[in-house]
Amino acid sequence: MYVYQKTEGVVVQAPAKLNLFLELLGKRPDGYHEIETLMVPISWYDTVLFHLDPNGGIRFRCKVLASAQNDGSDGSSCVPEGADNLVVQAVALLRKAAGIEAGAQIELVKRIPPKAGLGGGSSDAAAALVGANLLWKLYWPTEALLPLAAQLGSDVPFFLAGGPAICRGRGELVQPIRLPGNWHFVVVHPSAGLSTAEVYRHCQIPESPRCVEPIQRAWENGNKAALGELLWNRLQPTAEKLCPWISRLRECFAQEDVLGHQLTGSGTGYFALCRHARHARRLAQRLHATGLGTVVAVHSCR
Repeated sequence: MYVYQKTEGVVVQAPAKLNLFLELLGKRPDGYHEIETLMVPISWYDTVLFHLDPNGGIRFRCKVLASAQNDGSDGSSCVPEGADNLVVQAVALLRKAAGIEAGAQIELVKRIPPKAGLGGGSSDAAAALVGANLLWKLYWPTEALLPLAAQLGSDVPFFLAGGPAICRGRGELVQPIRLPGNWHFVVVHPSAGLSTAEVYRHCQIPESPRCVEPIQRAWENGNKAALGELLWNRLQPTAEKLCPWISRLRECFAQEDVLGHQLTGSGTGYFALCRHARHARRLAQRLHATGLGTVVAVHSCR
């Protein structure tokens, strides 16, 4: 997340994320799944702009760019507006917690597609907490924002961590890990989305869950070849049954010279780990010609 404080307001660049490892550990009493996941923020950003509202209201508008559009057949091209948007909910929650009456005018420029497993909505919510915190000169530390983030969504606390992390619980327990240099990926998002709740509803809890430690060691040691072999997402088989696009993407990536590839989150975003930036750019150019969806070459970020 990148934050720019200007005289007239605040600008926050909210990154997407990739799940390099995602395992299900069990079902929780609250209906969520207990998970263990290694996530990394990537250089694909939404932009959230904040200005003071002189009337004390919370005014929100959203501009959806082409990269965030789907074919609309499952409603996945729709970004909630007004009080239904997590950005608005985050700002309202912070205002209530701070006990203030200040207002905000917010514009969201949406590049990260929804229902893609890329965490765009959660990242926007985290950006809203950070942006409003600065706009209203509250200057709360990150530790004070984390409980609010957990109320907004499972992935929101991760985006406040500022880098790669292992997340547990329903995703809200965040253990930051170091970032050993730049890692390069190509992400493809097809013209269809998936409901996270629907994917989790159909998935099976494994009898013997995989451990995150091997892929964590590969990541922290900068061992790209080993990490490519250790990529894992327990949700992928279920997502493939629910969306044929994912199988097509898996078959396409299997024909490419990449270190590893898999689904991110509950999909439908699919990614490959590349050797370096040039490798990622060349792969993205080839895949763009296939018409499989939006294709971007990205790198890990803080």
